[in-house]
Amino acid sequence: MKSVYMDHASATPVREQVIEAMLPYFDQHFGNPSTVYDMGLKIKQVIEEQRAKVAKLIGAKPQEIIFTSSGAESNNLAIKGVALARQKKGRHIIISAIEHHSVLNSARFFERMDFEVTFLPVDEYGLVDPERLSRAIRSDTILVSIMHANNEIGTIQPISELSAICREKDVLFHTDAVASVGNIPVDVNELNVDLLSLSGVSIGAPKGIGALYFRDNLRLMPLIHGGIQESGRRGGTENVPYIVGLGKASVLAVEELFDKMNHLEKLRSLIISGVRERIEHVKLTGHPDKRLPGHASFCIEAIEGEALIYMLNQHGIYSNTGSACASKALKTSPVLVAIGTPPDLAQGSIVFTMDSSNKVEEIEYVLVKLYLAVEKLRSLSPLWRSKEGI
Repeated sequence: MKSVYMDHASATPVREQVIEAMLPYFDQHFGNPSTVYDMGLKIKQVIEEQRAKVAKLIGAKPQEIIFTSSGAESNNLAIKGVALARQKKGRHIIISAIEHHSVLNSARFFERMDFEVTFLPVDEYGLVDPERLSRAIRSDTILVSIMHANNEIGTIQPISELSAICREKDVLFHTDAVASVGNIPVDVNELNVDLLSLSGVSIGAPKGIGALYFRDNLRLMPLIHGGIQESGRRGGTENVPYIVGLGKASVLAVEELFDKMNHLEKLRSLIISGVRERIEHVKLTGHPDKRLPGHASFCIEAIEGEALIYMLNQHGIYSNTGSACASKALKTSPVLVAIGTPPDLAQGSIVFTMDSSNKVEEIEYVLVKLYLAVEKLRSLSPLWRSKEGI
């Protein structure tokens, strides 16, 4: 059976070059970087070399990079680290309504600690209005967090415009760039952000490694207390093999970015036009142009998204859906709710996220199987039969 993987927003395979770079640090170069003898000092130097590679990926200084276990931890450290460090200045946080759960739940955590959180609405494409953000900022606002690109609908935010507003009002700005780093150019200076989260799982590094950019001289309260690792901002012995993997993946991402973007934009155009031509009553979610190059997401009328995923799975096609099943009850995606998608239409969400490994011929295979699956599900749907007058 043919196998087509189109869920790269969830996980990417670890690159062969990345695995090769990591292997010696499991058994040959295994020293603890906090020790003072040469074995440890050499490992410490290796970590700093990887820090420089990750920094180059996003236009930062090496000393502005903290290694973490994931994008989720980076988001937690950004939100909680800033809020705890600046709570005497104010207790008001602003986030968008379509943030990742690691940002959303970090902000809600502080609501239980007598902070106030403003959840900025977005328009039908998932974009934050800069004027709305400006009006939401108060004298006690200490942090704004708005993701660079949304992994569910693909929309890319005007981060430099939003961060400029915060800079004028002396408010720190964080962006979750897990979905964008390695897929589009990301430069912390052009974006003008104070903090930025990224994850290795998005760029061909292993699961379990991420990084947080924090502007030089920014005060940040650690969440994991321990020794002097990561300049005292994150305790615990460093995960050296995975840090090496992130460094190698960062180098590859820089080298391949523009070729990758051109390839993915072609695939994205093919799948969006193909779905629209073959399937009626389907809505593209997210912005039609300001979206990630390898991202195509739809809501298909009279379809249950999870059933569609299962049917595609039977043909070796791996994609995702914006609706999730929890406690035996379907729950509509908060992102789709935020952009005004009706609940019945939101249940028919499907998301394709592609990478360099995907090929043009795979798109045709996916389009054929998707059409047949939709036709089958609709033939069983009372909603569709009612709509068609059957």
